[in-house]
Formats: sequence, C-alpha cells, structure tokens
Amino acid sequence: MAEPFWTENRFLPFSGFLCYLVGFPFPMKKIAIINGPNLDRLGQREPEIYGRSTLADLEQALRAEVAGKEVELEFFQSNHEGAIIDRIASLAERKFSGLIINGAALTHTSVALRDALLGAGIPAVEVHISNIYRREEFRQRSLTAPACLAVITGLGLEGYHAALRFLLKR
Repeated sequence: MAEPFWTENRFLPFSGFLCYLVGFPFPMKKIAIINGPNLDRLGQREPEIYGRSTLADLEQALRAEVAGKEVELEFFQSNHEGAIIDRIASLAERKFSGLIINGAALTHTSVALRDALLGAGIPAVEVHISNIYRREEFRQRSLTAPACLAVITGLGLEGYHAALRFLLKR
C-alpha cells in the first residue's frame, strides 16, 4: 500500500498542519535506537563506566517515556559494522523520522558508518554513555559526529532520553 501523499518528504514540514485541516490523524513519528559493539553487555561490562542497567532496561525506560504518544520506537544492537550499516539504510528506505545512535567503538574508527549516516539523510543524535572526553585519547575523536545533528556524551543512559526528547520536538 502506498504512503499517503502528506507523508511524502516534500509535505513533511506541513504534514501535521495538513492532517489537522483535513481531519486525518497526525503521522506517527518513527525513531530508531541503534547500539554498536559490546553494548549488548551493558550492566556486565565495566559497570564503573557504563553503569549496571542493561540494554533491556534502557529499552523499557524509553518505551515507557513514549507510552500513549504517536511514536514508534525500533531498537537494534549489533557487534557487526555491516549489520549496523544495513540497518541504517533500511531505516532510510522506511522513512524513519529520527535516529539515536551509540556507535560505541565504531564511532572512533568507522568511515563507513559515517558515510551511512550521511547517506541516510535521517536526523541523528550520537549518544555516548560515558564522557568520551574524559577517557583515552583515541576515544576523544568521533568520525560520526559530523553526520549527526547533535552529540550527547557523559549523561549515562539519560543521554538516550535527552536525544529522544530532542528528536520528538523536531
């Protein structure tokens, strides 16, 4: 089934207003949360840096934050760069309205991930649980940050909530 005309990219700035005028429901925002290598081990790996909450705890908390709102959240975690890049392309094809990404170590090393973010054209916020600027020197450079609207670092899991609120206001 084809997408309604008001959800096409050229109508997105006016879609809420158009829906209001013609009595259609507002289009649902679709936000993806992508986590990179080793983040499947949250709560177990270096809890003094990353805390004791798990990825499942984070997902539950973010879903609770948007409960009752016209928001669809999609979560994805992979330890494999190619899988993350494929998922970003899929999000673009499915016209997601926002992306929260914690590329983990790929943030500092992956030109391919940066290119995928730029090519997708999805408003993205880069999130880091720890303050990357208080860590080792090699972690203080992000190759992916220039492809994102914003970077949130050092707020723990609250950074994901801040990113979500930011994207929902856009």
